Amino acid sequence: MGTVTGCDGERMSGGQRHTEPLDVHLIAVRDGTAGTEVLLSRRAGDVYAAGCWHLPSGHLDGPWEDVVTALVRETREETGLVVDPAEVRAALTVHHRSPAGGARLGVFFEVRRWHGAPQVREPQVCDAIGWFPIDALPEPMVAYCRAGLDAYRAGARLAVHFQEPGDSIAFAPGADRLRIVPDVTGRA
Repeated sequence: MGTVTGCDGERMSGGQRHTEPLDVHLIAVRDGTAGTEVLLSRRAGDVYAAGCWHLPSGHLDGPWEDVVTALVRETREETGLVVDPAEVRAALTVHHRSPAGGARLGVFFEVRRWHGAPQVREPQVCDAIGWFPIDALPEPMVAYCRAGLDAYRAGARLAVHFQEPGDSIAFAPGADRLRIVPDVTGRA
């Protein structure tokens, strides 16, 4: 490995940069009969966390797609809901590490207005979709998703959710690894 000099003349290590996948997550919320409800889908088939509930989510299609465009596209593809990009609100970011050690950055967005009714649009990876009270989430739920929703409910802007080897992919209260990072006001 050689030595690289940065633009300020400072020496930097010549190692490879650390990169992580970037996820987008839809927090579609509505007023239900029992209070605020959130839209969740149940993962199915040969996918990570099959059988667990999760927010509609996905990845960017490449370096030309921004996070809002990806969220709008993934929402339409997975749920059939049509979201105007102007209705998308930044909710929070979660830095996550799975029990197997893979890390990723999740950007969670709140949407309160859309067109259409949610439906299962990708039956090979999802077998159910529905509205659930945000204070009574179903089980089993992907721990990463649950951490994002718990941080969202707490009003956080940034959270860290680093699971340990041996932790369950599904949320388990005894192994909750959510750490909320205080914002610039010091509010956690």
